[in-house]
Amino acid sequence: MDLNADLGEGFGHWTLTDDDALLDCVTSANVACGFHAGDASVMRRVCDTAAARGVRIGAQVSYRDLAGFGRRSMDVPAAELTAEIAYQIGALRVFAEAAGSTVSYVKPHGALYNRTVRDDDQAAAVVEGVRLAGGSLAVLGLPGSRLLAHARAAGLDAVEEAFADRAYTPQGTLVPRTEPGAVVHDGDEVVRRSVGMAVDRSVTAADGSRIAVVARSLCVHGDTPGAAALARRVRDALEEAGVGVRAFT
Repeated sequence: MDLNADLGEGFGHWTLTDDDALLDCVTSANVACGFHAGDASVMRRVCDTAAARGVRIGAQVSYRDLAGFGRRSMDVPAAELTAEIAYQIGALRVFAEAAGSTVSYVKPHGALYNRTVRDDDQAAAVVEGVRLAGGSLAVLGLPGSRLLAHARAAGLDAVEEAFADRAYTPQGTLVPRTEPGAVVHDGDEVVRRSVGMAVDRSVTAADGSRIAVVARSLCVHGDTPGAAALARRVRDALEEAGVGVRAFT
């Protein structure tokens, strides 16, 4: 199982994620590319550290929404969204390659991630942006999403992702952050859910039902309080359960 986290979610003197500590235990780093968070200095620093520690670098692309942290859905024309996805990947690639690594995959952030679960036009635009940026980049997304369907159709590696610290609906989608209980704050519960998704391939949904979760990557959100310590607990628990923790790429 790959273990990923959202990193580089700072801007100027403002910081949010404990990038150095998270890079000690994750295998893939979803690096903010400047549209919802991050700037050139932040991207460069995270790429340097990730490369030095052998952590795979991914572009966490978003709607252009710094004020809303990329969590506000936007109706961006397909051609414009395609260009903006390629732009973000290209910006991160400069710093990844300067660090001796490369951008290995792409993961949408926030509202864009949720929108591409069901929206064919936006999902197709994201995949076209990945293709426009060049290279055979993997695409990380929710199992059963339109995003992964379009990625597969384009010949890209479509990687199913599960969430350690987010609540699920009975349909297998994420409970919206606007609803109570959308984020799981109890560390013990996050660890139990993580092991369950990796070993039993299932998780308890918000209504108490048990749903199937088939994933190659597990996300621990970097902006969760105590995220680095929680990610370490999750990794240790996975390894104790006999699950090998390594990058999917």
